[in-house]
Amino acid sequence: MADLTAATRHEQRGPAEGESWLERYRAELIGYCYRMLGSAAEAEDAVQETLTRAWQGFDAFEGRSALRSWLYRIATNVCLNMRKSGQRRARPMDLASPAVAGAPPQAALPEAVWIEPIPDLPLAAGGDPAELVVSRERISLAFVAALQYLTPRQRAVLIMRDVLSLRADEVAASLDTTVAAVKSTLQRARAALAGREVIEPEPYRPADAAQRALLARYVDAFQRHDFDALVALLHEDATMSMPPFPWWLRGREEIRRVLLGGGGACRGARLVPTVANGSPAFGQYRPSGEGGHEPFALVVTDVSGGRIIGVTTFLEATGLFPSFALPPRLP
Repeated sequence: MADLTAATRHEQRGPAEGESWLERYRAELIGYCYRMLGSAAEAEDAVQETLTRAWQGFDAFEGRSALRSWLYRIATNVCLNMRKSGQRRARPMDLASPAVAGAPPQAALPEAVWIEPIPDLPLAAGGDPAELVVSRERISLAFVAALQYLTPRQRAVLIMRDVLSLRADEVAASLDTTVAAVKSTLQRARAALAGREVIEPEPYRPADAAQRALLARYVDAFQRHDFDALVALLHEDATMSMPPFPWWLRGREEIRRVLLGGGGACRGARLVPTVANGSPAFGQYRPSGEGGHEPFALVVTDVSGGRIIGVTTFLEATGLFPSFALPPRLP
């Protein structure tokens, strides 16, 4: 009813006020579209298109349903149109078996193949900071990659019900279907997702002293180029990957062999903390020939049980540094 009342009032407001009112939904729509598409840039485009269509079609809307449901219907259609080819984004471990130390390098794959990292989702004006904790728990790289294996409709239903906690009738209105169909689709989506055996990491918790200490030790070992100390922080089944290369590793000892055989490529590098996909992350900077350090990669770490269970190094993500509040260069 609140949506309907506000929507009715919108018809008597000026364009600037109405557009500002629709903007209240931008943050949650970005989270929805990112989980649907696996790309932060595409999610931004999808949300912008959604809000533009909503503004242009508001007179035809006339408050016949809840505004939120109407916006999700538009956003879902936009996302489905952007994924008509059926292509899904993935992580290296979704595409190939783990490599072994010393294996020949593989060619880089196009950007459109990969799940992209996303910075912390902004809160809507006046939002509860607790909402940010919830969003961090269901936006990990592993979870978003697993969603891509669902059918588009299953993905939409599961995200709206299990992540965003919309009511079944709201989801039905968003997808122009019945509550019974929503419940049936959700059951199939949950079963398919369970079959993927997704291991979700702990979300970033800056107030957690144990997590802070683990990350501090990781940064210290990395910047001192002490790979023995770094590997000691890894879980025995930890993974390491480096998009855009399909190559990836599983196991602490395999990772150790690769790091020690790297020829000092990371020597002198520095790490600047940030947050990506709800997990602790770092901008990696390497020494520049002109002095100082230049951007090299975005490193996303997955933490669980006091160990690092995964490290994903996005080698072509330096263009995203501004959106992660990372400096363009270190003096």
